[in-house]
Amino acid sequence: MAEIILFNKPFRVLSQFTDGEGRSTLADYLDAPGFRPAGRLDYDSEGLLLLTDDGALQQRIANPRYRHWKTYLAQVEGAASEAQLDALRAGPLLKDGPTLPARVRRVPAPPLWPRQPPVRSRPTLPDCWLELSLREGRNRQVRRMTAAVGLPTLRLVRIAVADWILGDLAPGQGRQTRVHLPASAPRRRR
Repeated sequence: MAEIILFNKPFRVLSQFTDGEGRSTLADYLDAPGFRPAGRLDYDSEGLLLLTDDGALQQRIANPRYRHWKTYLAQVEGAASEAQLDALRAGPLLKDGPTLPARVRRVPAPPLWPRQPPVRSRPTLPDCWLELSLREGRNRQVRRMTAAVGLPTLRLVRIAVADWILGDLAPGQGRQTRVHLPASAPRRRR
């Protein structure tokens, strides 16, 4: 049995425990010796980050070959058209190649916590919220995908990774739980 921490990573916090440049890190929020992030979440993105004390589970979560769905709420600049949503669903072409098809839909503005600093507001430009699910994990992928279809991302919050969900965790809060690994998953010796 492995332990996992579901953590709501705040805006402008690194997905690591140390930083030589003085930026905020996970160590400012968690005292979790032996735990490592299973995947990453950009410095300027918020939401669900998984940490585990089990190397095999960490690899199973983070490795792209397992193609776990990751779900995000994205506030984008512009009023998303069906053509733009269809382009995201098809998998837009980025500089590093085409993306896999995504699940995407428009959603009402979610009841999220206020972000500090707030998202810039332009009264003359509309914005909308999208729920996007991906099975890849390229660097800044959601932001690059929305930009590729003409919808720059203003705010990005990950709400789920595979079957783990953010739920009601406030920014900077974590919840620890046990995970039963399938018999086929290799276990790290302690």
